[in-house]
Parts: sequence; C-alpha cells; structure tokens
Amino acid sequence: MELSWVYTCLCVLLLVLAFNFLSNSRNPRRNLPPSPPALPVIGHLHLLKPPLHRTLHSLSQKYGPIISLQFGTRPIVVVSSPSAVEECFTTNNVVLANRPHFLIGKHVGYNYTTMGASSYGDHWRNLRRLSALEIFSTSRLNAFLSIRRDEIKLLLSRLYKNSSDGFAKVELKSKLSELSFNIMMTMIAGKRYFGEDVTEDDYEEAKQFRELIKEVFKYGGANNPADFLPVLRWIDYKNVEKNMVRITKTMDAFLQGLIDEHRRHKSKVTMIDHLLSLQESQPEYYTDQIIKGLIMIMLLAGTDTSSVTTEWAMSLLLNHPEILKKARVELETHVGQDRLIEESDVSELNYLHNIILETFRLCPAAPLLLPHMSSNDCTIGGHNVPRGTILLVNAWAIHRDAMTWDDPTSFKPERFESGEVEAHKLLPFGMGRRSCPGAALAQRVVGLTLGSLIQCFEWERVSEKQVDLTEGKGLTMHKAEPLEGMCKARDIIKKKSLFLKQHVDI
Repeated sequence: MELSWVYTCLCVLLLVLAFNFLSNSRNPRRNLPPSPPALPVIGHLHLLKPPLHRTLHSLSQKYGPIISLQFGTRPIVVVSSPSAVEECFTTNNVVLANRPHFLIGKHVGYNYTTMGASSYGDHWRNLRRLSALEIFSTSRLNAFLSIRRDEIKLLLSRLYKNSSDGFAKVELKSKLSELSFNIMMTMIAGKRYFGEDVTEDDYEEAKQFRELIKEVFKYGGANNPADFLPVLRWIDYKNVEKNMVRITKTMDAFLQGLIDEHRRHKSKVTMIDHLLSLQESQPEYYTDQIIKGLIMIMLLAGTDTSSVTTEWAMSLLLNHPEILKKARVELETHVGQDRLIEESDVSELNYLHNIILETFRLCPAAPLLLPHMSSNDCTIGGHNVPRGTILLVNAWAIHRDAMTWDDPTSFKPERFESGEVEAHKLLPFGMGRRSCPGAALAQRVVGLTLGSLIQCFEWERVSEKQVDLTEGKGLTMHKAEPLEGMCKARDIIKKKSLFLKQHVDI
C-alpha cells in the first residue's frame, strides 16, 4: 500500500514537470543565465555537495558569475560577483526583497510571519521598523551596554582562573557560544543560562535550546531537498518535517514560558518587557506569536553568528602571530595597560576593526546569506530572471573575487587601511532591504570580545601545526574542528583580578 502511494506521488510529480516543460516550450524564456547539464526530475540537486558555497563557487568558475540551476521543481539563480550583487540590491532591490517559502519558514517561522521568513509587504515593513527603532536602535543597544561588558568580564575571569600561572589549553568554541547566548538572553529576558550562578534546570533548558538552534541551521537556507522535490515532502523524506514540528513545539514552549514569566512580573528592563508594553497598546497586532517570532529571530541571528565570527578571528590570529602582536600594540597605545578595553574604545582601534573586516571577508558567518526570491520578472547582468526564481548570493565567493581583492585567499587586515569598502564587495550582513538589522549589535559584541581576549592574554597555538581552518556544514559557517589555543594571563588582567572577583570566584 505504501509503495503504491509513493508511485502515485512520483507519477503526479512527473505530470507536473511535463506540464511545466510543455508550457516553457510554448513560451520560451530566452537569455537565461548559463547552466550546467541537468538530470530529469532532480535537475542539478545531484551536483550539490557540502560545503554548498564552495560547490557553487566551483560551478561559477566554470559557467560564469551568474548561473541558473534547477533544484527539483524550483528555478535558482546564483550570483557570485560584486557587480551582479550591486544590481540585485539597487536596481532590483524591491523585486528581490521576497523570501522563498521553505518548510523552515512554515514551522519555525510561525507560518512565514517572522521578520526573516515573511514576504515583502506591510507586515514585514512593520517588523523591520519595530526592530530598527525598538530593538536595535543606538539608544536601545546603549541601554544594554553593561550586560555585554559584564558577560565578557565573566569570560575573562574563567580564562584567568585556568591561566594565571602560565600557559593553559582552552577550548574557545563553547565559551564563545555560551557568551553570545548569555548576552542575548540577558538582553531579551534578563536571565543568564550559563555560568557558576545558573541553576541546573536553566542550564539544561538552555543547552537543549541551543541544540535546537543547531538543528534549525541544519535545515535552513537551501539545505533541505524536500523544499525542492514535492514528493520528498509528501513522504516526509528523512522525517524532516516531523523533526521541524518537534523543534518548533519545543522552542515555542520555551519562548512562551519566557513571555508568561515576564507578564506575571512586569518591569521595563528587558526587551520582552518592552514588547509586552507594546502589546498592551496594540494587542491586535503585537500578539504572543509576533513577540515569539521577534525573539526567535534575535536568538537565531544573534547568538551563532557572533560566536562563530570571533572563533574564526582568533583562529586566523593564532595562525598569524605577527598580526596578533600588532593588534596588541595598538591596544596598549590607545587604551593603555591600566584599564580594560571598553566598547567605546573599539571605534578608535582601526587595526582591530580591520582584523574584524578581514575575518568577515574570509569567513562570513552566512556564506550564502539568506535566499531571496523574485516577485516579478527582472534582469541581472543582462540575463532574464523569471518571476518566482530563488536567488542565492554567494558572499563567500564574492569576498574572494580576484578581480576585487588583491591576494584574496590571504589574511591581510592592512587591505582595509584605505577606508571602508563598498557594500556590494563586502556583505557579511547582506545588502538591500533584507540586510541584517542586528549588524551593529554583532559588531559591538565581536569587537569588545576580540579586543578583550587580545588585551588580557598571551595566545599561542597548541602545537607548531597551523590551526585547521576547514569549514563545517550548515547555514552558518562553523569551523569543522572547535578552536583550541594556549593562553596565559597578562599583567593587566592580574591587576584587575580583584575587580573581576566581584563576578566570579577566582
């Protein structure tokens, strides 16, 4: 019975594909971007091997910076050049402001109502305005400055505890991930989930939530075959939709619990409290689901990307000790050795800023950005792009374009000494109307964290062997192997140890 049902699904799919083929034959769409040979039914899905950004880069080197692919039933255009990206997000900014409907947006995105998954329109514009004015505005970020500063000092204290007597091996990935999660959750809910003062129940709850975030990133972007072949969705290939329902149910319960807790204990301190105050004035719009969607996006976009970027930056610095030394000299010159770096110092530390920009360039946390979709026919680079085409922007390839960057695969922060680069050449946070609204927060967290680690500790590789820079799988570009390094406390943190003791018993 089950086998015959699968055959029926396959027949329906083949009929749909045949209809589309005949329709296209009668109404040919000329001048599409170049495309590799495709297979029946699956199109080019067989070509996609992880990491996806490298696979697409290889195809673009063979077929050009603008290529068309067919992922099952859905047309795709991949853009891998700065000039094409500029055209996408200037001339075609509105046409390409939509998001494709994927399973993850249906389930995790509350039926496509979150800022990341919703279609371009009034609802999205309202969410974007809300995030810009009420969540990520300069005044709002300044109000939570003490949270970021205190969490980073707690990280420094933990590292100092192990390295006050000499070099000690530390694993940074988990520590940076916990730091980012604590910063976001304290801003959102006024509650820490990792550290010595955290209850076991809260720790386990947060640990489970972070594992769910990892699963979300695994299914995000263009990584789920069921989004392109309806038959796989009908039979729930590899239980993808079942798993998404499970993930959503657990995450929703966690977020609803936070909202209910703050509804019982009202204050005006956290972001949830502020959103609940908006709910009181406009209850028909600021429903619990809208608030949960906003929190969800903040956690998904704000925790993983900052920690991943800092881990990549430290990996690159360990492989280039001369650059690490130069950054430390800048810190000692501008900040001195009598106080710890503050967030306000970061804007004055040009070389540190260049290191971060170079890390964004070589190791973008989201190498393919988030997918866009054309709401109407348009042209990119002289090629026709039909309505309903999914656009993938290969930021990783653009950041390594030899026509734009001198010696593009090398880590050279000095390349940015002449000033800021144009947005279409360096786009770690995207570009255009759907660019990341939390870019300023991410830059603050990464800047202060990285500056603090350089200022307070000596760093060396675990061995003479270079740190492995192999990339992992998923929507965000993790290191395949968590970063380990040798660190030793410097005199400045020893001087400040009594202050740090207020936070952690060291």
